[in-house]
Amino acid sequence: MLFQNIVHLSLDNPAHAVCVMGSEICVDISEGAPRECASFTISGSAGILIDIVDSMITEKEDTTIWWPLSDPTYAVMKMTSPSPAVDGDKVLVTYYGPHENTLGTAVLYLTGIAVSLEVDIYRNGQIVTPEDRKSKKKWIWGPNGCGAILLVNCSPAEIGQLENKTKKVFFPEEMKNLSLMTVTIQGPSSLLRRYQLVLHTSEEESKKARVYWPHKDGSGTFDMVLGPGQHTYTLALLGNNLKETFYVEATEFPSASFSGLISYSASLVEESQDLSIPETPVYKDTVVFRVAPCIFIPSTQMPLEIYLCRELQLQGFVDTVVELSERSNFQMASVYEDPNRLGKWLQNEMAFCYTQAPHKTTSLVLDTPRATDLEDFPMKYSLSPGVGYVIPYYTQDQRVASMDSIGNLTVSPPVKVQGKEYPLGRILIGGSFYPSEEGRAMSNTLRDFLCAQQVQAPVELYSDWLMSGHMDEFMCFVPTDDKSEGRKGFQLLLASPRACYKLFQEKQRQGYGNALLFNEVRQDQLLSNGREFKTIDQLLADENLRKQNEYVEKCIQLNRDILKTELGLVEKDIIDIPQLFCLAQLANVPPEQQIRKHFAKPYFPDLLQMVVLGKNLGIPKPFGPQIKGTCCLEEHVRHLLEPLGLHCTFIDDFDRYLTDIGDLCACANIRRVPFAFKWWKMVP
Repeated sequence: MLFQNIVHLSLDNPAHAVCVMGSEICVDISEGAPRECASFTISGSAGILIDIVDSMITEKEDTTIWWPLSDPTYAVMKMTSPSPAVDGDKVLVTYYGPHENTLGTAVLYLTGIAVSLEVDIYRNGQIVTPEDRKSKKKWIWGPNGCGAILLVNCSPAEIGQLENKTKKVFFPEEMKNLSLMTVTIQGPSSLLRRYQLVLHTSEEESKKARVYWPHKDGSGTFDMVLGPGQHTYTLALLGNNLKETFYVEATEFPSASFSGLISYSASLVEESQDLSIPETPVYKDTVVFRVAPCIFIPSTQMPLEIYLCRELQLQGFVDTVVELSERSNFQMASVYEDPNRLGKWLQNEMAFCYTQAPHKTTSLVLDTPRATDLEDFPMKYSLSPGVGYVIPYYTQDQRVASMDSIGNLTVSPPVKVQGKEYPLGRILIGGSFYPSEEGRAMSNTLRDFLCAQQVQAPVELYSDWLMSGHMDEFMCFVPTDDKSEGRKGFQLLLASPRACYKLFQEKQRQGYGNALLFNEVRQDQLLSNGREFKTIDQLLADENLRKQNEYVEKCIQLNRDILKTELGLVEKDIIDIPQLFCLAQLANVPPEQQIRKHFAKPYFPDLLQMVVLGKNLGIPKPFGPQIKGTCCLEEHVRHLLEPLGLHCTFIDDFDRYLTDIGDLCACANIRRVPFAFKWWKMVP
């Protein structure tokens, strides 16, 4: 805020004023002028910029500018540097009569002081004072944008800690997560004794971030000067020039109720010498931060680290994924089973994301909302050093709706749609698509959280036809090296009952109608999973199963059209993967909560729920019909994917896949390489 003081001149006594750099002094030239005055000249010290408002220059032969006097006439003045002493700069206004006779000279003594609140406005790691001071109050997207950035404190060690701590010890590595904010004040010491500097934000914004001030003893101890419960802090100037560095961190990501913008101000306040007179605000400098968003990473990004649920029942899956990670030279982290979550939690309830500022990129786990008692939560103890953890919001109980789990969310690779760039891809969420009594949808709270991040414009797909409601049962993205004209460097894989029937019909025509589905599976395994041995002939003759898959095909085709429109895809970007489904009522639901609607679940292990480790794919073994000793489903998938440079490994773990205990690939989660593109350079 620029406080524009109006100074009135007099020929009898000099005027005095304080001018803060960045503000203006407005001088009334005409009020103190002699009645017969016709024109005037004005001059000032080297550090003063003078602008005459609404007046025409009178031409003279000398170099002095003569200004005609009108009523009123104003001069606007700015200081370019602090004054060395009180009244250290001055302005002279000389008045002239109609015959250019001198009528008198008015004197204005100015004392310039500098008050500055600065941040990394240009996002390059440097704190500088911008030429346009007003730009600090804006936050602009794009490659030429401006505005500072805050990171959210995602430290797992602080989960459940009190928000109103007044002191904190930061280790050197932790300090890299903090954004800097400097306060500077300069001017004559004798004058500054009359002022205080107040650092402040709004009461609501103070709940979203913390500002720390370091102790001078080098102990690493910091005082929280602004934060929850404290939205103002006063620095006593005591007559000395001041330059202090503060450290800032956000406490939460943008959401429906929080835009992500936080402003801080430094206000210079003149103290009154009379206790009955309040203090007077003189100048305010303001900066704006934006909290860095939570960014989701698609499966096409290279892995950094694989988190694997090590449990005896998962041994076949574990051994194969370990082998794949060793082959791909990726780090493996062990996470032991949480008995309360029955193996589903690693992938279905949390996602590896990242958040980024110019000075730091931090990987983090975004957990599906749950109860606040996290003491027995194993994931926070299993994370590698430097990996954060955050819950975007809480629920009143520990139940997590299927549509709200992270398994119902995926991310596309970067795409361009009708000229609009999405350099960080687009979030894809599943829902019921239209309201109905039996429909299921992602909660508005989670949906709003995803939209509030702004950088990965969500797209809703129709997934309520699935038992789990999770999109990863019918779609997957895999990376390719082909980025030639018209190619995007990735392929979208879609489940296709039509492609599966076409493959089985082809094998039937070739004389393999008696080949058995599930031939390699024990009968007791089939019985416990509600399956039975079936030949290709029996599958093709099952009209009820065919009708169910015709319904599934329609649901997938609806999503196919949405994906092509919203991601700018064409048919050559999509590969149909053979997959059959069957319909059943919701599993593990009390009778009183059961509904009439039937939902689809994979008839054989879902080929789309693969573990993507770069070019190495860990695919659930489908146990399809054996043709000359080879599963025809596996052979067909290899034929589709291996020409793209992908390597297919089929994982044998039938029981864990089809039972209600948990899906095979949900027992692993992958931390991936963040995008090279900086999110603040895009325009949402």
